[in-house]
Amino acid sequence: MRNMVRYTLLMTVALVLTACQMPREQPPAPVEEVKPVQPQPTVPTQPLPTVPSVPSVPSQPGPIEHTDEPAQPAPRERHYDWNGAMQPMVGKMLQASGASGGSVLLVDSINNRTNGSLNTAEGTETLRNALANNGKFTLVSAQQLAMAKQQLGLSAQDSLGSRSKAIGIARNVGAQYVLYSNVSGNVNSPSLQMQLMLVQTGEIVWSGKGAVSQQ
Repeated sequence: MRNMVRYTLLMTVALVLTACQMPREQPPAPVEEVKPVQPQPTVPTQPLPTVPSVPSVPSQPGPIEHTDEPAQPAPRERHYDWNGAMQPMVGKMLQASGASGGSVLLVDSINNRTNGSLNTAEGTETLRNALANNGKFTLVSAQQLAMAKQQLGLSAQDSLGSRSKAIGIARNVGAQYVLYSNVSGNVNSPSLQMQLMLVQTGEIVWSGKGAVSQQ
């Protein structure tokens, strides 16, 4: 009987120890309520501005291409037989004029009134040479004429342009006569006209005309 009680006590102790060593069950975790997801409003996307592409600039210039262009021909310079036209006219002027020996003559630069360009300075120089040592007129020197033109604001190569200006400048240099000349018409075959004028009155005492041919 005593053994039965001891056995029962041992079994009880063993059960108690076994119960203490067993892991306790954890209470179940609370279940979270799942909320329905609200749809977000869609925002329309704006298209990005298009940036124009910038062409890349080369760091060094490329080779320059030379196009073969035809060279422009230089304008042909015209040469005239001034002396052939002036010598006969100068001879007639010296015979016809009633000027006394030693009279001072101003030779104005030849005016160009043709339809083109020509070297009137060459013609003026030829006219002065044709009158050199003529025995009747003393010519106003080129230096005197250049100084008188400078006072009027003209270059030495400019003609006085009008008969009145030629007479006015002749008075300033003390000349009694003015030889006023111009070329007119077609530049390929111009016509030369000369007029000898008396400074005191402006009277034309002689006039002549002749053709100038090209050389």
